Amino acid sequence: MLSKKSAMLAAMAAMAAGALALSACGGGSDDAGSGEAGGLDLVSEGSLTVCSDIPYPPFEYEENGEYTGFDMDLMKEIASGMGLELAVQDVGFDGLQSGAVLGARQCDIGASAVTITEERKANLAFSDPYYDSLQSILVPTDSDIASIDDLAGKQVGVQQGTTGATYAAENAPEAELVQFPSDAEMYAAIQAGNVDALLQDLPVNIGHTEDGAFTIAEELPTDEQYGFIMAKDGSEELVAAVNEQLTALRDSGTYQEIYDSYFAE
Repeated sequence: MLSKKSAMLAAMAAMAAGALALSACGGGSDDAGSGEAGGLDLVSEGSLTVCSDIPYPPFEYEENGEYTGFDMDLMKEIASGMGLELAVQDVGFDGLQSGAVLGARQCDIGASAVTITEERKANLAFSDPYYDSLQSILVPTDSDIASIDDLAGKQVGVQQGTTGATYAAENAPEAELVQFPSDAEMYAAIQAGNVDALLQDLPVNIGHTEDGAFTIAEELPTDEQYGFIMAKDGSEELVAAVNEQLTALRDSGTYQEIYDSYFAE
């Protein structure tokens, strides 16, 4: 069970509230292509511009008018370590995992619980891994679904473009998969009884168990690791700079402090 229950409940409330305001900037930057910092070709001078699919607690969500979460806290530290301001844009996950928003120079980096896969490496450059994850099945507490084998003939919500959707298609072939653009729509669907289960990353599903109406039917080990994503071509220096900051955060203990604030029991 996660330690920041209150923060996550606030995030759920934010999801119900609907669309979020952009925290630091919106749309493409007029400074695109002009910014440089230490040899980095940034889309906006003096800023590390981050794209993320929000809300996706506990990794990225809005609280008190600001974006926060595990990914966002790491990004704040990385930007600070690079001597840059942090700017965040809320974008769809499809545009992230395909590399479209990076190719369009809408942002410098994507931070959105993106699993490192060989397929995605064809279009993206990844940082070093920063989080080990696994999949899971969320069901109502009175559900008769106890494992992935019980999903045959059931309606199962998945987020389009994610490794959870791929895993469900490969391992629950007789389930009726219902694709949603984000976790917010998925969670609303199971609350309304429009789907029987959700299959997605475990930390996100755990957040949905906190009101007592839902439970984790099965954890699904997949050996997944998250990485921050950057443009496939021309981002070598930025990748190196981000990895340097990740190493420094681990060495200083700051990474562990941030990790424990979201995931320690």
